Order: sequence, then structure tokens, then C-alpha cells
Amino acid sequence: MARSSSNVTALAMALLLLVGLSNGQLQVRFYSKSCPNAEATVASIVRQAASSDPTILPALLRLQFHDCFVRGCDASVLIKGGNNNAEVDNNKHQGLRGLEVIDGAKAQLESQCPGVVSCADIVILAARDAVAFAGGPSFDVPTGRRDGKVSNLRDADALPDVKDGIDVLRSKFAANGLNEKDLVLLSAAHTVGTTACFFIQDRLYNFPLPGGGRGSDPTIPPGFLAELKSRCAPGDLNTRLPLDRGSEGVFDTSILRNIRNGFAVIGSDAALYNDTSTVDVVDSYSGLLSTFFGPYFRQDFADAMVRMGSIGVVTGRKGEVRKVCSKFN
Repeated sequence: MARSSSNVTALAMALLLLVGLSNGQLQVRFYSKSCPNAEATVASIVRQAASSDPTILPALLRLQFHDCFVRGCDASVLIKGGNNNAEVDNNKHQGLRGLEVIDGAKAQLESQCPGVVSCADIVILAARDAVAFAGGPSFDVPTGRRDGKVSNLRDADALPDVKDGIDVLRSKFAANGLNEKDLVLLSAAHTVGTTACFFIQDRLYNFPLPGGGRGSDPTIPPGFLAELKSRCAPGDLNTRLPLDRGSEGVFDTSILRNIRNGFAVIGSDAALYNDTSTVDVVDSYSGLLSTFFGPYFRQDFADAMVRMGSIGVVTGRKGEVRKVCSKFN
């Protein structure tokens, strides 16, 4: 029988306590005394944004990924430089959205509790709320991060890319203390959201072929290839299509079944079925019996989000609490 949501929450809380201990000053409800309404305020801002634009939810989830995988979860991705040399100006952040939601939450929190809640924590809380509002699991996250004081364009080169093969993906995740299971779970965030044709143009029309030359990725099933090409013509960079074919509006394991069956839209998702270790993880969640006997995707996804949120955190005097998220104090 599947575990109840209360059991999922209890198990997540146990993990969170361990994460809090390992990161010193990070702890669940860090702002309970210094800014009691901090988490409720962020949730309210996210809910308001989603009411007018539901696509902002997967965008906020992506924002945490893009922040944490570059210099750690320190809000460095929010800094806007005057000479296009800030982290956010890197092409790997192309299409990044949700920064205005973080700014809105920060403005409200500054009016309530000046200089208390970091932008780094707002990013983490907003992603957590986005998951829940998109139909995913509700879970607690430890807070107490400080904002970093560095944001460099080239640092974002380390981000995983849609063109990365499985070995490169594993290496980039391992560099951040994450394993193959985390790689699969966090990639499964693609159960909601869309991608632009820009990110699959090479896979459809400029893929390096085994015998030389370039064409379409030969691992894409012919019918699915025709479907993708009908949506993304050569040179079309802006048309958007669902990452989770047939189930883009529901937070579920359909994305993993699609990956297993060859219907991954982007190359990095397809790569998850090119290695025994990640194949086993994909299969473990995409089988019908996992709903009843485990592993339990929603619980494990929440745990992976917490682990990602602990990458390279800055606490205490090593960082600052920005007054405005887009610039250093």
C-alpha cells in the first residue's frame, strides 16, 4: 500500500534534520522568530504569480536548479551585471524566468523584516512551493542561507546541458554531491513545463551521426521524430512543446515512462536510458507496481530537492542578506 502524505512528510522531516545538522546554521523554519511570516509570504507571492501564469511554476523550479548548480545555492544567478558579465548572462541560462517573482517576494519581506530573509532562501522556498502548487509533493526545506558575493559569467559553463551525454551528466551531478538517483529524480522535474525548439534543433537536424555527417538523432523512434519535426521546423527557435509528452500538466512519473519508451524530448533526458545505473532508476519508478510497493517517487523527489538545496550553501559571515536580489549590498 502506498505511503500516506503524512508519512512522506515525516520521513522528509527526518532527512531535513540531518541536512540541517550537516550545514550548521541551516534548519527547518529558520525564520520562525526573526520573520514569522516569511514562508507564508513567499507562498502567497508564488500562488499569485501562478494564478495569472501557471507556466511560472516549472520556471521557478528550474530557477533553483540553475542557481544551485553554479557556485551553490547562493542566489548568484539573480545578480544583474552592467556589462553582460554576470552569471545570468551566460547562454546556458537562456530562457530563465521567475526572477521577478523572487524580487516581488523579497520586496514584501523587506517591508516586514528588513535585512533578515536572504534571496537564496527565497529561491529555495519558491521552488518548493512551485512543486506543491503544480501538484507535486509538499515538503519542508531547511533555511538559513546567506547570499553569495560573487557572480561570474563563465561560472555558469558548469551547468548541465541538453547535449550532455550520460557520463558528463553523472560527472556534473557528482561534482555537486549528487548521485545517479538524484540525476534521474531531478530530471523528472520535466514532468511539468515546456521547452523551446531552440533546445532540440541540433537533436533533430544537426546531430553527429556514427558514420559521419549530421542529421537526426538515430535513437529517436521514427514516428516520434516526425512528430517533433512537425512541431519544430528547421531554424524555429521559439515554438514551445511539452517536455512530458501527453502529461505535461500533471506532476507524475509519466516523464520516466516516456524516457523508457524513447519519447524523451531533450537529449539529456534521453541520455538517462543509456547507462545501466540510470536505466535501473528510471525503471524502478516507471513500473506500475512502484505506486504500491515503492520506491515512492513523490517522497524521493522531495528528498532530492532538499539535497540539491544544500549544494554549496553560504551561511553566517561568509555571505550577506541582500537588500535587493539583483545586486550586491
